[in-house]
Amino acid sequence: ASSNTLFLGGAGVRGLEIQGKFVIFTVIGVYLDPVSVPSLSVKWEGKTTEELTESVPFFREIVTGAFEKFIKVTMKLPLTGQQYSEKVTENCVAIWKSLGIYTDSEAKAVERFLEVFKDETFPPGASILFALSPEGSLTVAFSKDDSIPETGKAVIENKLLAEAVLESIIGKNGVSPGARLRVAER
Repeated sequence: ASSNTLFLGGAGVRGLEIQGKFVIFTVIGVYLDPVSVPSLSVKWEGKTTEELTESVPFFREIVTGAFEKFIKVTMKLPLTGQQYSEKVTENCVAIWKSLGIYTDSEAKAVERFLEVFKDETFPPGASILFALSPEGSLTVAFSKDDSIPETGKAVIENKLLAEAVLESIIGKNGVSPGARLRVAER
């Protein structure tokens, strides 16, 4: 848990086109530590939203930055923990393989991540919360309403997993282009 006040860096939805209709599954908020702003603005100030949205290095800098990040994923439609965690880990493994950094350590972190979600169900309005520490731990918590729990369900000590969870949302091929755009706009 963090004692820092974070700001909403960007928000968007995760959805799919189903039979010609866009169906929203989740709403995602990405929060950043204010200490991120000076370090990012030095390098990226003066760039347009479009330039930032298309910039892989910009988002890699956010993903790998040594500052706190927090992600809130709120369900619009019911999902099981297994459905959610399998999709997230599939995206994480794809990111690692594309970067050539998938090792036994990451495979173990994926197993742990899947285990944390195994018996969970998320009705509409429930949230999955991820706290990413500057040291690289990923704290996972669940909320059945709009509250933020005091403690997490699990802490996974794997910096690459923490980074890949965020990158799977706002990265180049992330599941929420809207959140990516909003982060670039800020």
